[in-house]
Amino acid sequence: MNLPNTLTIIRVLLIPAFVILIMDHSFWWALIIFAIAGITDGLDGLLARLTHQKTELGAYLDPIADKLLIISAYLALAIVEVLPGWLSVIVIARDVIILLGLLVIMLISHPPEIHPSFISKMTTIFQISTVLLALLAGYDSFFKQLTPIAIYGTTFLTVLSGIHYIYVGTRILNQRNHHRNFKGE
Repeated sequence: MNLPNTLTIIRVLLIPAFVILIMDHSFWWALIIFAIAGITDGLDGLLARLTHQKTELGAYLDPIADKLLIISAYLALAIVEVLPGWLSVIVIARDVIILLGLLVIMLISHPPEIHPSFISKMTTIFQISTVLLALLAGYDSFFKQLTPIAIYGTTFLTVLSGIHYIYVGTRILNQRNHHRNFKGE
């Protein structure tokens, strides 16, 4: 266990406090916890690169921690009716589809190298921005006015990136099937 992995675990441990604060409508404190989680996300990757402490455990833990935080945020904010429930369904369904696709690929072939696409990175930025705006909407009308734009931008990018990942996964499976047929397996 190294410092970058410890920071990732701290991020996971912050999630219950974050959700409880949202459920209690303590959005300012939830925002602070979300910001701390975001800082640990940036720091763990930076430290792993700078100190040459990248580990296989960290490679798995970091994206899991990120997904847990985003999914928890969207669920909690939908439950307290700050974000629409349908948006939470779209965000979570995309991640479940990606995870199931990855599991299928891993079961029938070797684990592929996964590099987030540009559209996936933009989706993450919009998903995080939507959470931030939703948490800030009650404090200033400017944030409240931006929230619907972020919601629809997040919806569009989440669906688009989900379709992109389905396309990429299908290509990987088809290449594997073509390779197997070519070799006479």
